[in-house]
Amino acid sequence: MQKLFSIFGDPVSHSRSPLMHNCVFKNLNYDACYTRTHLLDGTKLKETFFSLGLSGANVTVPHKEAAFNACDEIRGFAQKVGVVNTLINENGKLIGYNTDADGFMFAIKEFGDVKEILILGAGGTAKALSARFLQDGIKVSVINRSEGRLSYFKEIGCECFTWDTFKVRRYDLVVNTTSAGLKDEELPAPQEIIDLALENTSFVADAIYGKLTPFLKLAQSKNITFKDGADMLLGQGVLANELFVNSELKKEDIKKYMSHSFKI
Repeated sequence: MQKLFSIFGDPVSHSRSPLMHNCVFKNLNYDACYTRTHLLDGTKLKETFFSLGLSGANVTVPHKEAAFNACDEIRGFAQKVGVVNTLINENGKLIGYNTDADGFMFAIKEFGDVKEILILGAGGTAKALSARFLQDGIKVSVINRSEGRLSYFKEIGCECFTWDTFKVRRYDLVVNTTSAGLKDEELPAPQEIIDLALENTSFVADAIYGKLTPFLKLAQSKNITFKDGADMLLGQGVLANELFVNSELKKEDIKKYMSHSFKI
């Protein structure tokens, strides 16, 4: 019987995930199909998942923390961060994982030895990345518009700033984890803060993929090496697909065909 998978998000129409996963299923003759589900209310995630008869799903902004709360069981790194981006239906139980953080580590390999990172934003992606960076002994600073969401980051040992209290230092990498620039031409923070951060970094990354965001355009104008979220998307997608197929397909094969989907 064909398995059905989906991605939940708001917005979700831009998502490349269906193309990525279906490319793997089709080329490796795995009987499954992957679609999109536009979900406005994160609290409805669990009932929507089961009413659609899904075998698994991915979760994107703004529902990654809601996905954590929806699960019957959390495994691996997701337990540590309270953020889930991959769901598996295991005998009627919703099992949650996080593949974002390892996907991002895969993406920034080419930047070499990164020791200091500034994260813009304090949502689910920022939580996963900051915890993963700290695990590797990387020093992490987080800046967010308001104080409200910073308590988690303070607890795990990040240096935290609001827009009003930001003090710049030298960074190896500045990462935008906010959705600024996804549907608009907004920057993730006031321009004077972004300018200051970009003047003090070697590399820049944006979790958003498929478009040159205003943040990346600014980095480009300053001749800073940058990348969008495509490699992160690929990295987390390969790990999610392994979970979807219960390791029945080889990781190298998944990566091969998923990489191919980016050329389509």
